[in-house]
Amino acid sequence: MRVFQPADGLVAAGPEVLLPSRLVHRDDARGVFLYHGDCLAVMDTLAAKHPGGCFDLIFADPPYFLSNGGITCQGGRMVKVDKGAWDKSRGAEENHNFNREWLRRCQALLKPNGVLFVSGTHHVIFSVGYALQQLGLKILNQITWQKPNPPPNLACRCFTHSTETVLWAAKQEKSRHVFNYADMKRTNGGKQMKDVWSFTAPRGAEKKLGKHPTQKPLILLERILLAASKPGDLVLDPFLGSGTTAIACALRGRRCVGIESDARHLVLAEARLREALQPRLVQAELDVAITGPIRTGV
Repeated sequence: MRVFQPADGLVAAGPEVLLPSRLVHRDDARGVFLYHGDCLAVMDTLAAKHPGGCFDLIFADPPYFLSNGGITCQGGRMVKVDKGAWDKSRGAEENHNFNREWLRRCQALLKPNGVLFVSGTHHVIFSVGYALQQLGLKILNQITWQKPNPPPNLACRCFTHSTETVLWAAKQEKSRHVFNYADMKRTNGGKQMKDVWSFTAPRGAEKKLGKHPTQKPLILLERILLAASKPGDLVLDPFLGSGTTAIACALRGRRCVGIESDARHLVLAEARLREALQPRLVQAELDVAITGPIRTGV
């Protein structure tokens, strides 16, 4: 893995800023930059350098606070859901304080007409929604990601969990956000697209280089980018994980800054990004599922 040291003005295609982190992937041609560091510190530095905001779209998949000794079913086996210290609950108040703090930084980093997408389950999404209202962002949609193949409910004490929520919000009430309505309608067979999207969880091809416990499917991120951004827009993912947002941006002609605190996950993200950009590995069926023949930026 080639490592670049941060320097003032390093990100020529994106925000020019000295980041308190380490740049582990630099692609000037596509404008994709992946950083190893604490997202709150990095976002503080970005906000100080760009007080008016510099990102057109932010996608965030924050900790769900699920790693508290529970179990789930994976591949037909019972496994612990503990993902790491970053996912442990610190109690409702502390969890909400954390959500409000990173969301406040995201709001500051958005351009006046920028938008934010946040994914989560019931463990975190109500806190996120309340924080968005506290901060004055305008919630545009509550999107439901429906999973046709969810793991079974082992306890048999409630309904099987088969959905995640994605909240879509604009920076402020007066924001004139981008929505590519015509593209979404054409993708949906000429009908208005609803706020329920049915996608399977990431399949083997997306995990063959390694697994991330909360990995999102590429098709979900591509849908978000194509719905609410334009080619050349600058995207931030403060919880990059295995790099799905960066891959979607590179494939769809958007620029991306990704931040991840776990160096192991960044190694996986960089490997996935490099492989996804090889022409022989581009999945043609994604075009049919999302946009038909209008792939851009490849």
